[in-house]
Amino acid sequence: MSSHYSPQAGPGAGSRIAAVAGVRPERLVGNDELADSLGVSAEWIERRVGIRERRFAGPGEPLTGMGATAAAKALSAAGLAPADIDLVVLATCSMPSPMPNGAASVAALLGIPTAAAFDVNAACAGFCYGLGVADGLVRSGTSRRALVIGAERMTDWVDPADVDTATVFADGAGAAVVVRDHRTRIHPVVWGGDGEKASLVTIPDRHSRVTMSGQAVYRWVTTELVHVAREACERAGLVPAELRGFVTHQANLRMIERLARSLGATNAAVARDVVLTGNTSAASVPLALSRLIDLGEVGTGDPVLLMGFGAGLSYAAQVVTCP
Repeated sequence: MSSHYSPQAGPGAGSRIAAVAGVRPERLVGNDELADSLGVSAEWIERRVGIRERRFAGPGEPLTGMGATAAAKALSAAGLAPADIDLVVLATCSMPSPMPNGAASVAALLGIPTAAAFDVNAACAGFCYGLGVADGLVRSGTSRRALVIGAERMTDWVDPADVDTATVFADGAGAAVVVRDHRTRIHPVVWGGDGEKASLVTIPDRHSRVTMSGQAVYRWVTTELVHVAREACERAGLVPAELRGFVTHQANLRMIERLARSLGATNAAVARDVVLTGNTSAASVPLALSRLIDLGEVGTGDPVLLMGFGAGLSYAAQVVTCP
């Protein structure tokens, strides 16, 4: 089926993703390493969540350092220098302390200490929230060029004896460069939340570990969020079958595949980065998009749906033109 998708010209300036890149920690952790201590089998883990391996950050891989590395790679791919950036948005929910904000530290590591810099905490929806904010600021002329980064060290907040979270969460960072464009290549974000279900994924206090009611979250995502994806497509002026890429938060392989089927994204390359990377919360969408691009499964100009969802419960989705 041929696509008639074309980025909308719109009444004014638009924005686009100029480049996206990701970084994964060095330590690779397979299911065999986790299985014995959790009293399950490696096969059980893969069957339950679809994950074969994930990456855990070490002492020399701080959250802000991973974020800066991913951002530097994205800048290089976009042909830009740190001095070209005037806005840094860091999506994260796993900073080790509430102050200073991580974005300012990432900007300093990159050599752009005068950029506007702030964090967005919408957990696993964070990157899509950050992208929506950066799109608006670039469109308005408040920012010329922005970095949107998702970076997490989720393993700092996971109980290694909790089978529901220790088998799922991992670490990493992904980044996108957002610049102005004469066309709309980042389409309007559809976002929201259901705070009445906030207790389903929590870190109760600074001395606690993450808790998650996985089955309840699965039901919420697969029953309540398909209409969000459809609305994001409508706002981009296309139907789901015209998508060439489908990149959701990488929470669970069964969840991702069910969402793609329910939406009818029949011609889209579905991101399954969760199999080799695990659930990296706010980092998962840019990491998954970067892998699809690197594999050649999506290419420049392709319409791709991005969608994040998780703790809050928060969600956000937008169609973008692949860089």
